[in-house]
Amino acid sequence: MTEFIGLWSHALAAILFGALAVWQLRHWNLDHRNRPLVAAFAVMSVWSIFVALLGPKHLMSGLAESARNFAFLAFMYGIVRSAAADGRQRAVKAVYTTVAAVIGLQIVIAGVSPRFAHETLVYEALAATSNILGLTIATGSLVLVHNLYGQASPHSRWAIRLPMIALAGMWAYDLHLYTVAYLTRGPVPDLFAMRGAILAMAAPLFVLASRRNASWKMQISRAATFQSLSVIVILVYLIVMMSATRAMEIVGGDWVRIGQIGVIAAMTLAAAILLPSATARAWLRVMLAKHLFEHRYDYRQEWLGFTRTIAVGGDDAAPLSDRIVKALADVAGSPAALLLAIDDQYRTEPAAYWNWSHPVARGDAAEKDFLRFVETTGRVVAFDDIREGILAAPDGDVVVPQWMAASGEAWAGLPLLHSDRLLGFVILKHPLIRRPLDWEDFDLFRTAGMQAASYLAEARSQEALANVQRFDEFNRRFAFIMHDIKNLMSQLSLVAHNAERHAANPEFRADMIATLQSSVKKMNDLLARLSRGRNAGPEPLRPTPLQPIISSVVQVKQRVHPVVSFVESGLSAAADGGRLEQALAHVVQNAIDASRTGEPIQICCGMRGSEAAIEVIDSGSGMSAEFVRTRLFQPFASTKESGFGIGAFEARSLIAAMGGRIEVESREGQGTRFTIFLPAAEAQSAAKLERIRA
Repeated sequence: MTEFIGLWSHALAAILFGALAVWQLRHWNLDHRNRPLVAAFAVMSVWSIFVALLGPKHLMSGLAESARNFAFLAFMYGIVRSAAADGRQRAVKAVYTTVAAVIGLQIVIAGVSPRFAHETLVYEALAATSNILGLTIATGSLVLVHNLYGQASPHSRWAIRLPMIALAGMWAYDLHLYTVAYLTRGPVPDLFAMRGAILAMAAPLFVLASRRNASWKMQISRAATFQSLSVIVILVYLIVMMSATRAMEIVGGDWVRIGQIGVIAAMTLAAAILLPSATARAWLRVMLAKHLFEHRYDYRQEWLGFTRTIAVGGDDAAPLSDRIVKALADVAGSPAALLLAIDDQYRTEPAAYWNWSHPVARGDAAEKDFLRFVETTGRVVAFDDIREGILAAPDGDVVVPQWMAASGEAWAGLPLLHSDRLLGFVILKHPLIRRPLDWEDFDLFRTAGMQAASYLAEARSQEALANVQRFDEFNRRFAFIMHDIKNLMSQLSLVAHNAERHAANPEFRADMIATLQSSVKKMNDLLARLSRGRNAGPEPLRPTPLQPIISSVVQVKQRVHPVVSFVESGLSAAADGGRLEQALAHVVQNAIDASRTGEPIQICCGMRGSEAAIEVIDSGSGMSAEFVRTRLFQPFASTKESGFGIGAFEARSLIAAMGGRIEVESREGQGTRFTIFLPAAEAQSAAKLERIRA
């Protein structure tokens, strides 16, 4: 029964894959990626015929199986090769070469095995070795299938998904077959018989894939490469261990136990010595990069790590200079680094350390010339090239600061250049495995230094801007206060002028005392505002009765000019009383300044829909429409010779901060109407608030 199933299942597989090969020859474009697949289908058909007619243990069947595996690996390698047109990665080639070498060894074993058919021990050893090699080929091929699919670009995975599933199924079954054959040390005819049926089920997946676009595109990352290498190393270890164990069993005696204990002890000792060693790991990275990769650095990973380190934020994040020096050290694989900040006079200041312990000297006589040279040339300094404190250069030798040249720790000096200006200089310590700098180091370090310099320049610009904003805020408050002081001085000057004529009048003396008390209070308020911290916010908005505020402004301004008011009873607005009084005083003062002597100013207050409106009306000189539109609310714009041009600007700013607005209607020679709009508040809430205050 087993022979019958094996015969017909492999015959079916031979027919299906033979038809696939013919169909692809007739209907698929034979580009460089499809030719290996045509060959693989043809070899698969031939192998199935040999197994069906001659049996799985025949020499021709073994050779055809090796050819089948090799053909499908060639198909996969063709995809990888086409994806790396701009620079093939030698590590990927090494993995494929290793698996191909194992296939070649399997062919050799299959060729020599019949010669020892009459020597039982040797033949059994060769059969076990063949099973080990089959297991190794299947496992290595599965690793390559996984990496090929895993590293394909997302938009192209759909084109290779079904072929990869078919290949994974084929080699997964082989892995199971050879594992069982090795462990049982006997024939597994049932598994060999079902092999053809499994492959026959994989054929439709290739048929479906043929209807898809076969323009496969992918990239292999270093992460995938190292995964492949790691698995290959493990496989080599398994091969060696299983082969050694089998050889010891052939020899017999106590050598098996002694050999096993010795191998385990040697591996344990090697792991205990090498795995914790940072030097050993660094040496391994250098050797892999040197012998397996075209480029020393994986630029994508380096740049992602560099950006990730720089971009760390939050309250617990290290200062930017510390993040910059660590990011550059990580890129270079350096265990320590130092950042020197440079001012306009080419003086240095240690700005950040990362594991740096060597002392830093300042004020070296050669320091300025050395830094000017670095700034002019943009050169990455290789400290190993310094001889007796001199750095050779095409335009003349340069003296290196003594503490740098004699430190013995310095490996590379990275200039941080931004717009041809040297902002800093980073010194990297030698990596654990010393090596000279090459062209790739120079290019990467120079580019990373320019990127780091841009971050540093942006941080300095932000700091300078923040300082300017703080000064601007102070100057703005000071300008407002100067304007208020000018108004107070006008009032006090008027009181002093009238005191000469009305000093004997009791009513004048009472009014003068009230004016002085009010002026002193306002000046104290101004000083408090000037000294108030930048982050101190204004009073919160609350329902505020408008009658007391308007009356207070009228009472003060009536001393210098006639002012009359008309206010609806119980009217309130959501406002800050102090800011509203200050804004209204500015508007009324502007109306007084624009009016003729003795011509009254009117203040009217009422409801306009859902808003409270305060109108300040004068019949003075008025303003043009253009002035109102373009200059009225601009700071330092004034029609008065002695004016600061601040009042209207400050008034609008104060009202806007309370959620209100100011509208202006004016005609030259006919007067002006300022209207302050504020969100209305319920009178009951305002009255209740006044009772609480009382």
